[in-house]
Amino acid sequence: MMTVSTDQDAVTAPVNGSAPERTRRFGAAWLAAVLVFGLVVGAAGGLLVPRLFGTPGDDSVEAGFLRDMSTHHAQAVEMSMIAHAASTNSDIVTLSGDIALTQHGQVSTMLAWLREWNLSPTGSQDPMTWMPGSEGSVRNGLMPGMATPSQLADLRKAASPDLDIQFLTLMRQHHLGGIHMAQEIIGLSDNKQVTDLAQTMVAGQQSDLNLIDDLLAKIQKS
Repeated sequence: MMTVSTDQDAVTAPVNGSAPERTRRFGAAWLAAVLVFGLVVGAAGGLLVPRLFGTPGDDSVEAGFLRDMSTHHAQAVEMSMIAHAASTNSDIVTLSGDIALTQHGQVSTMLAWLREWNLSPTGSQDPMTWMPGSEGSVRNGLMPGMATPSQLADLRKAASPDLDIQFLTLMRQHHLGGIHMAQEIIGLSDNKQVTDLAQTMVAGQQSDLNLIDDLLAKIQKS
């Protein structure tokens, strides 16, 4: 994750295995610029990854996971950008910025791997078909934990503190769904690139969940 800051002398840095101290923010325009830059850098980085473990096929569990998780992450970035731009709570602003930067970077990596494997970013399979026992988990086209169009519309119209509670509640469910998907691919795949990324997702989102629960309790008491 990266800490989002407005201080000119502040340094943003990735954190390995633990949540960063979240105390500062940049504006929405800066965050959007970083997301664009991250897409370019992440794509280039992904293309440089050697083919150490063979190339997964179009109907492989790896391709299915990368496609579905890219879509899942994209909604998390969207919700985080809404909260980052509209919240007046500094903790929410910083958390949402961290989530947007982290998950956008992971999306760029996943899409780069699909290109490296000469696979389409969408594919022909229905969502979640790569995961055994997932029948019925996609509802109205939404994968586990994803917000409905109505919930997203409500989030866009909300203001703090209601926006903060809505964002945390939606992101909590979103992370739980994402963690479940990431844990499944760890057990299904023998591609170390993919399982390493999935393990990073699980660790990062579990750390976020602890902070989300703390912030929800704090806001609801105030």
